[in-house]
Amino acid sequence: MRFFKLVLAALTVALAMTAFVAPAHAGGDITRSYGVWRNPKNTVHLEIKNCGAATCGVVVWASAKAEADARKAGADTLIGKQLLREFEAQNNGSLKGRVWVPTLRVTLVGTADVLDARTMRAKGCVIGNLFCKSQIWTRLDGGSVLASRAAP
Repeated sequence: MRFFKLVLAALTVALAMTAFVAPAHAGGDITRSYGVWRNPKNTVHLEIKNCGAATCGVVVWASAKAEADARKAGADTLIGKQLLREFEAQNNGSLKGRVWVPTLRVTLVGTADVLDARTMRAKGCVIGNLFCKSQIWTRLDGGSVLASRAAP
């Protein structure tokens, strides 16, 4: 039972610290996932962008608590860190790649599915598809990005 609690805790932290890339729908344009996304607790904002042959996500804003948690784990800062790595479109329209979780010092498998123009479902798994957790992420743009960064 303790193992399952640790796995669930790891997934919760992983999803709280990172966002996942929104997929291109089958035959769609992967660039529609590009932009800034925030996690459900609004503690991390990640810019999804082209990073050569794949898509990646870089932290552009983090709350004081998220920064403090990352420092406790040995990271100097979250800002500028590439948390999403090597995300690529899958045949089913999702994207799949690796997610680095600085607070746990681990890399997980992550996927995402766009639900509509402003939301996506992010999923992270520790062991295959056995221990997974999903969250809904929100796209930020223009004024909403600036307003959310100014909020305490």
